[in-house]
Order: sequence, then structure tokens, then C-alpha cells
Amino acid sequence: MSETGSPKAAKQAERRSLFGWVVILLLPLLMVVMELGVAMVEPRVLSMRNIVNILLQSSYLVVFASAQMVVILTRGFDLSLGTNVSAVSVASALVMTGLVEYNAPAWIVMSVGMATGLGFGAMVGLFNGFFVSWLRINPFVVTLGSLSICYGLATTMSGGRPVFNVPDSFSHLLYDGTLIPGLPLPLTMAIVVCLLLYFLLDHTVFGRALYLIGNNPRAAQLAGLPIRFYLTMAYVTAGMLAAFGALMLTARTSSGEPNLGGSLMLESIAAAVIGGVSLQGGVGGVIPVILGSVFVTMLSNAMNLLEVGGYAQQILLGCVIIAAIFLDRLRVTRT
Repeated sequence: MSETGSPKAAKQAERRSLFGWVVILLLPLLMVVMELGVAMVEPRVLSMRNIVNILLQSSYLVVFASAQMVVILTRGFDLSLGTNVSAVSVASALVMTGLVEYNAPAWIVMSVGMATGLGFGAMVGLFNGFFVSWLRINPFVVTLGSLSICYGLATTMSGGRPVFNVPDSFSHLLYDGTLIPGLPLPLTMAIVVCLLLYFLLDHTVFGRALYLIGNNPRAAQLAGLPIRFYLTMAYVTAGMLAAFGALMLTARTSSGEPNLGGSLMLESIAAAVIGGVSLQGGVGGVIPVILGSVFVTMLSNAMNLLEVGGYAQQILLGCVIIAAIFLDRLRVTRT
């Protein structure tokens, strides 16, 4: 009997699925308890304005955490996500402002700007994927290197300064426009991204291959899967998702920011891991990522309202990540 079809493997898969449902059920309960506890000190946390703000903020993090999830499923991660976001923001803003100076039509300005951003993100993903899958270099080393490269490109292209005069039509397209009446545009786009990613992971050969590669690389190899190709495409997908999120943030700020990525690398990994995406690979999904992103956003929002210092917030977020990884480690050991 093959390893993937053994009773032991089936039992492990059942336990992992059960753990996923426990996360899905417990995280919302934990968020409610946290908000009620904060509300005893700061009632504004339960105001409708603050709740809407949390949803808007989490819509961006959902996109970035989804990008991180795709590579974590294959037992990797992307340290370059934050600086990739910064470089995409600067590159797309420079292209759009340049076209505006030549009086190009608005639709050309936006189309070329978005294509530039998505293309840049895809190239970063291809770079990471090539070295990870074909040259078999550790993802930590590769993405740490591309983190430095993207940061250098972002600061060099912008001169270390924001790129202003991004067209208002671009902001209207990806930030303050409306697709569904009453629903903020960033939230709408995050929902669309989640639906597309859910279909990709759960209903395509590519998605199933990523789970198998992360869960059992040996079985994936015996099954004849082109592992190197799928690994490369996982990083390309992550790079393009990060680039799309960068375009959303650029539309929000109306400028190309060389420091736009900020702490997104840490926050995206935190959201994915807290949502139950296993660093051991092969475990995770769209719904847990959404819950993890909302949790991280709510935690940050609560600390801001309680006037907790930025450095203290980083300490607490780091502790939460370590706790989530520890729980994941316990789950893996028991399965």
C-alpha cells in the first residue's frame, strides 16, 4: 500500500482536518472575548466606525496573508513580501506619473501601471521560485536575498522619497470606487481574491499538488508530479498576490511609497500561522487565513486604541506568532 493511501496517512489527514475546524471555531470566539475585554477599558472599540475600519484594514492583510499561505503550503515562506510591495508601489507609480506627463489616456495609464506592478511581482516570485525549486536553495536564504534586492530597487528608483501625483482615476479604480453598493471597494476586492484562491487551491490540479508537495514531498515525487514547476508557480502566484495588494495600497495612499511594505512580511506570516496554516506544509486554507488576518488586525487596532507603543506591539505580535507555531508543533508531533 502506498504511503498516501495507508491507514496512518488517512488518520493523520483526519486529525489535521479536525485541527483546522478547531481553529475556525475558536478564533472567532477568541476575537469576541478580546474585543469585549478591550471595550471595558475603551468603549470605542465596539463602535460601528471602528468595526468598519477593522474590516477595511484586514482586507489588505487578507491579500498579503493569502500570498504567504501559498508558499507556506509547500514548506516555504516569503521574507521578501514587504519589500516586494514597496518596489511594486514605486515602479507602478513611476510608470503612471510618467505616462501622465505625456498626456496618455487614463485607461492606458492605469492598465500599463497595473501591468508593470503585477509583472514586477511575478518576476520576484519567479526569481524566488527558480532558486528554491531548481537550485534547491533554502527559502529563507533566497527570500532574504530578494528582500534586500527589492528594498534596494525601491529606494533607488524613488531616490528614497515618495512618488506623488498618482492619477486620481487609479485611486478611484482600486480604492474609493464602488462595485457593490454599500460595500467598500478594498473589501470587495479581498473577497474576490479569496474566492479565486479558494477555487485555485481546492478545485484545480495545481492547488491539490501544492497540498501534496507540502504534506508529503516523497509521495508527490512518486506520483510523477512536476514538483519544480509547481514550486516555482507557487512563488510566482505569491509574488503576484503581493503585487496586487501593493497596487491596492498605492491607490489608497495615492503615491508610490518606498517604505510601504513596512511590517507586512511579519504580519502576513503571523496572520497565516495564527489562522492555522502549518509551517510544516500541506495544511491551510482561505477561511483560516481570513480569520487570522482579522485577528491580527483586531489585535493591532485594540493596542492602538489602548495607546500601546509601537515597539511593545511588535513584542506582543512576536509572542503571538511563537505561541501559534508552538501549538502547530504540538499538533504535528501528535499526528
